[in-house]
Amino acid sequence: MASKAQETVVDDSILMEQADDDEMPELIETESIEGLPSLVDQYKKDNVDEDGFTKAKTRKRKAKNNIDDVDMEESIEEVAVAPKEKRGKADKVETRSVPVPPHRLAPLKADWVKIFTPVVKHLGCQIRFNLKSRKVELRNGDKLGDLNHLQKAYDFVRACVLGFSVEDAMALIRLDHLFLESFEVTDVKPLKGDHLSRAIGRIAGKDGRTKLTIENVTKTRIVLADSKIHLLGSFQNIKVARNSICSLILGAPPSKVYGNLRNYASRASDRL
Repeated sequence: MASKAQETVVDDSILMEQADDDEMPELIETESIEGLPSLVDQYKKDNVDEDGFTKAKTRKRKAKNNIDDVDMEESIEEVAVAPKEKRGKADKVETRSVPVPPHRLAPLKADWVKIFTPVVKHLGCQIRFNLKSRKVELRNGDKLGDLNHLQKAYDFVRACVLGFSVEDAMALIRLDHLFLESFEVTDVKPLKGDHLSRAIGRIAGKDGRTKLTIENVTKTRIVLADSKIHLLGSFQNIKVARNSICSLILGAPPSKVYGNLRNYASRASDRL
C-alpha cells in the first residue's frame, strides 16, 4: 500500500474503559453514482406513496344475494374486533433461574443491593435468592411487560455470578448489542497438568497485563475462572478477543498477539 496507517501503541497502563464508550460507529453516507436515480425515484408513480411502498388496491366485490352481503359484513367485523398478538409480550408469568456456585455466594451477598436495585427499578422484574436450591430466581412483574426486560435481567445476574463487576454487567441493561460468551481452554486444545497452567498464565500475563491489553484494545471484559474463560462485549469485539486468547492457548508468543492487536486498533481508528 502506498500510504501506511499510523500504528497505535498499546499502553498497558491504560485503565479499562467504561461500557458507555462502546458505541457503534456512525454510518458514512456514500455519494450516489451520477446518472442513476435512486430506486425510490424509479418506482415513484401514482400507486406509490411518499415512503416508496405500493398502495394496496381496494376492490369491491359484489355479492350474488343479500345473505352473502350479511356474511361478508360479519366476517369483516370479526376480523376488525379480533385482538392483535404482539411479539415479545408475555401473556403469563415467565421465570428464569441462575444457579450460583459455592465460591460465588459471598460476592453475591456483598453486592446483592447493587444487583436487585436495577432489576426491580429499571426492568420491573421480581428477584429472589432461593436458599434451598441456591439459585437466583427471576420473574416478570405484575404488568407482564416485555420479555426482553426479563432476558436482560437474566443476563445481568448471570454476568455478576460469573465474576464480572456490577458496573460492567450494567452495560447489558443499558446497551442492546452486548453479549456473553463462555468457553474452556480444553475446548481449544486438550491440555493437562502443567501445560494447562502455563496456557492460563500466558492468557493472564505478568501481573495480568496481557489480559488487560486485550480488554483495552477490543473493548471487552474477560474473566479467567480456572480453565473457563468468560467474555463480555459486542459480537465483533468478542470475536477479536477470542481469536487472541486462542492464539495464546495454541502457543503463539505474546509479542505476535500484541502485533495483531495493534493492527486491529489501527484499522479501527481508521474506520472511525
